[in-house]
Amino acid sequence: MNDFGSLKRLVWIALLATFVGVGAHISFPLGPVPLTLQTLFVILAGFVLGPVRGAVCLGFYLISGAIGLPVYAGGKSGIAALIGPSGGYLFGFVLAASVAGVGTGGRGGRLRWGRGLLWGAVGSAVILIVGVTWLKITLAMSWPQAAEAGVWPFLPGAAIKLVLSVFLYRLMQCARLIPT
Repeated sequence: MNDFGSLKRLVWIALLATFVGVGAHISFPLGPVPLTLQTLFVILAGFVLGPVRGAVCLGFYLISGAIGLPVYAGGKSGIAALIGPSGGYLFGFVLAASVAGVGTGGRGGRLRWGRGLLWGAVGSAVILIVGVTWLKITLAMSWPQAAEAGVWPFLPGAAIKLVLSVFLYRLMQCARLIPT
């Protein structure tokens, strides 16, 4: 059976993609890109599933929204949402889950705080870098304008969500909920 073949892993992929979609509905407008809880679940998906399955999970999430399910921030969906100002953040989710997944390898092992915070921070940075680059291009902003709209307002929330994602993974691991 291949790496994606176990039913338990497929259920976790679907479950975490659903959590990312639910996190999109907890949204606070901050300008062209809203603050949501999505990144908490993006990083957690990477930790739980590992680099490859984490990216697959977020790819599944993107496809779900692209075909019309209202899983993007504000209940949006469709291709227009993917190519709009938030599109770079959405595409950055796939890379971020993969990067965060390096922290655990998706093997259900113990995640030390330092390692989790490091790989989660790198994953979060990937989201912001891809997102702000896309924002700059789609809205024809300068780099300082794009950073002011698409990076600085998100840093405090990103730090809180990062700590929560490591905490949740460690809690799930202690409860033996993580697929191996």
